[in-house]
Formats: sequence, C-alpha cells, structure tokens
Amino acid sequence: MTAAQPIALVVSDIDGTLVTPDKQITPAARAAITALRQRGIGFSLTSSRPGYGMQALIRELELQLPIGPFNGSSVVAPDLAVLDEHVVPPDAARQSVAFLARKNFDIWLFTGTEWLAHRDDDRYVPREQHAISTAPRFISDDAPYLDRCCKIVGVSGDFARLADGEAELKAMIGAQAHVARSQNYYLDITPPGHDKGTFVAALGARLGVPMASIATIGDMPNDVPMFGVSGLSFAMGNASDAVKAKASRTTASNTEDGFARAMDEVLRSHG
Repeated sequence: MTAAQPIALVVSDIDGTLVTPDKQITPAARAAITALRQRGIGFSLTSSRPGYGMQALIRELELQLPIGPFNGSSVVAPDLAVLDEHVVPPDAARQSVAFLARKNFDIWLFTGTEWLAHRDDDRYVPREQHAISTAPRFISDDAPYLDRCCKIVGVSGDFARLADGEAELKAMIGAQAHVARSQNYYLDITPPGHDKGTFVAALGARLGVPMASIATIGDMPNDVPMFGVSGLSFAMGNASDAVKAKASRTTASNTEDGFARAMDEVLRSHG
C-alpha cells in the first residue's frame, strides 16, 4: 500500500529498528518520537519481546498507547495490564519443542509472566537478558509449561540452518501456529491467527484510525504482516532484500539512524 492521507499513527518494531545493535535509542530517534507526539501522531511498539521486556522503553518514551508484545499476539496497556492475550495451542507447542530439540536448537519458552530456558549459553541468553531487562528461570522439563506459552523460541548461531528450520517448521505445523524469525538467530513460534499485522489493525480500530493513515517500520520477516495492512511501510536498511521488497520504502540501517530518517519522511508528508 501507499499512503493516501496524512499519517495519524506510527507502529514500530524494536530490535533492529528502533534501537541500535547495543539496544540503545539514539538522540535522533528519541527526538523523532517527540516530534510525532507534538504533531499529534500516535506512536506504539510491537515486538517479539514480552510485555515485561518492553517496560523500560514504555517509561523512557512515555508511551500512552497499547503495545503489541509476542509479535502482536498480545495487546498490553502502558501499565502492562493485559488487554488481550493468546497462547500457542498445546499440541502445536509440543510439536514445535520436539522439532527444535531434534534440530539441536536451544529452546526458550515465554509465558505472560516469565522467561524459561534450559541453559545459559553465554551468548544469546545474556543478549536477551540485556534487551528485556529480565533474567530467565532455568528448567529441565518443558512439559509443565506447554499449555501457557505465549511464545516459543528456537535459538541458534547458525543463521542458515535456522532459516531452513523456519521453512520446515512452517510446513510441518501449518496454520496451528505462526512461525517467523524475529532475528537471524531467533525462530519464534507464536499463537495462530495473530501477528504484527493483526495488532496494527486492532490498534487502528481501537483508535479509530484508518489503515491508510498508519505507518509501520521494521526489519525482519515477522514485521512483514504489518507492512501489508498499513498505508505506509518502511523497511530498515539492515533488512534482507526479501523484507525490503514488501515495504513501501526503505530507510537507512539501525546503525545510521534509519528509524529517525523514516520518521522525518512521515513528518514531512504530514504537512
């Protein structure tokens, strides 16, 4: 889609988009969000992170609108009150965990209240802990938690093998769950029928903002569903060519203030 009317709402991904690789918001990005607010343009976030992993950003950016954690499959108020929450169907959760185990990917489970992992890998666990300001609880058995997972993650430093795993798992479980990589090293399994696109649509309906007046921005395959429903969409410069092809426009990377540059375009088009 292309924007047919002034933008009234911006929905942004976080990791790889709003924040730098070291999980910081640049002064330019912060100023851009302030400028949106001053012009009366709403701003919200949707992310593969859990709601509790977005709390610091909610405070820092003084967000007033609901956010979409777990790839948009939940809707959470700025005070973290849950407005809508879905879980991965238990049978799909069991199949997914068994598949990830066969592939020797590390397995993380996220419920509405905690992060569960098997081990500290000294690489991605510290990275995630830094990003979401939450430590995992280490468990040895997934079974007791598979009826309450808001998100299951397969983790691997072998990006190509994880990409292959994404295609294989999608084919295996079909419509039973939503499968997409949120980072090159994270393969997310989330509730079926809900994604970042459905979150954008729901937020637009809640606020009375038509889809043509919504701009979205992201960098990974899990961001593509929101590109498809918004009037204007930006792919980050660090996105793959496949993701860029789905967006209306491409901005600079998250090491070059791509988010702020995209917001400048939104503000210019706002008149």
